[in-house]
Amino acid sequence: MSAFSVNRRILCLRLPRLPTDRLRRQLSRDIDPPSRGGGAPADPPAVTPWVVVGKRNNALRLTALDDAAAAIGLEIGLPLANARAICPELQVFDADEAADRRALDAIADWCDRFTPLVALAPPDGLFLDVTGCAHLFGGEAALLASLRQALHRQGFVVHAAIAGTAACARTVAMVAAACVIPDGGEAAAVGRLPVAALAADDAITRGLRRAGLKTIGDVAARAPGEITARFGAAFTTLLRQALGQDDAPISPRKPPPDFVAEKRFAEPVASDLAIMAALDDLAHRLVAIMERHGKGARRLEASFFRTDGAVRAITVAAGRPVTRTRTVQGLFRERLEALADPLDPGFGFDLIRLAASHVENVTQEQRDLDSHAHDTDEVSALIDRIAARIGSRRIVVHLPQDSHIPERAEIARPAQHHLAAAAQAAWPPRDAAEPPRRPLRLLEPPEPIQVIAEVPDGPPAQFRWRRAVHAVARVEGPERIAMEWWRPQTGALTRDYFRVEDEAGLRFWLYRDGLYGRETAAEAGPATLPHWFMHGLFA
Repeated sequence: MSAFSVNRRILCLRLPRLPTDRLRRQLSRDIDPPSRGGGAPADPPAVTPWVVVGKRNNALRLTALDDAAAAIGLEIGLPLANARAICPELQVFDADEAADRRALDAIADWCDRFTPLVALAPPDGLFLDVTGCAHLFGGEAALLASLRQALHRQGFVVHAAIAGTAACARTVAMVAAACVIPDGGEAAAVGRLPVAALAADDAITRGLRRAGLKTIGDVAARAPGEITARFGAAFTTLLRQALGQDDAPISPRKPPPDFVAEKRFAEPVASDLAIMAALDDLAHRLVAIMERHGKGARRLEASFFRTDGAVRAITVAAGRPVTRTRTVQGLFRERLEALADPLDPGFGFDLIRLAASHVENVTQEQRDLDSHAHDTDEVSALIDRIAARIGSRRIVVHLPQDSHIPERAEIARPAQHHLAAAAQAAWPPRDAAEPPRRPLRLLEPPEPIQVIAEVPDGPPAQFRWRRAVHAVARVEGPERIAMEWWRPQTGALTRDYFRVEDEAGLRFWLYRDGLYGRETAAEAGPATLPHWFMHGLFA
């Protein structure tokens, strides 16, 4: 028995007709859209063979085909002209690799119901690490059958295999519709298969056939040194993995959540009351699990699995670790009510999952009676509720930065994650008796204005901004600010800032860009007039 296959079990899911199956599903929905947003597509009568073509070597060739096209002898790589000669009534579609990838991603999302460790094997395959979870579905054979039947109802042709290594499962799935390989049986399972099932480079496959090695067992019978010398170390490694003698980890699309609670339904649920009741129950269970481990959730994700294979995920975040069921319920209620695209159950959800994808340790704090921590908790809870409704990026706090450039003196950050830093931020001190030297809010970007000054490098006497003319009554400045020379910048000039008050009492903050006669000089000829900009207004 291989040491690598004792504890690890990999399911390879292959969709050999993915492009044509996707097109049939799309056509079926366009012709007869389900009344409630989804459902297993009805199979149209398969009379005309379907093929997908793409440009290869300056010629249109078949890149995918359906079962009807394969039955009349068409093969992938065949020129389209030859295919039309064989079957004049052929239905031809252009290849759309992006749409195929989106369909594969959607199927991978749906496969999360079996295991959180799902990896892509493009262009038409997936790897599922089902180690330790097959018993939840009645065993590996029952899991494999359930997965294939569900995808078949959705309109996909499916090949699947379970083995101790990903390479072995993929090799078997290339030729078998369904197969469960026991621990240690990898070499026997792949030995009789053709070398093309390894999905190696075409040149290697042709070289093996020319050498008389037609099956994987024939190749395995040769000395590893001979195979490596002729076909390279990468192929030898692939062969060892297919035989179960070595293994390579798969790369899941997303990391598994820290804590999960899920609910499966014997009959799909579609009503809002049933969905919210299920979410409330899952929130109670998830919080109880985290409480036993001393954890609190900072990021929560609810996944809704529809019966037609569609999956909808909703995520909420919290500024502090969440440890109360009521808080989780409130965040998801706010999020669901604010959805621009309402949660469409179609013919119903058969699985709802609540996962904590980011958790932190929860520590108990001893607080004084005069502490303001309670107020901070209320502010944090309010921010979480608003963020669940309109998004965390729209609620910001401003933090100081060590820069003398006005637009870089502060930076906006999401309030959920930087509320404590904002409360402890050290802003430059200012005398309350003096007027502010800079406006609280700046224009982004600064707006160009037309200025009249007594001399080119003097203060402004009159300016036009947004088609309105302002006569200057009082002016203070300049405050000269040079750009940060250690930053790579293009065309950054020295600025002279002025605090200006017009005859109506409005106060502005504007600047002259560039030193007259030096930074504003033309490459050849006399100096040019500097440019002026409005950067802010004083309240």
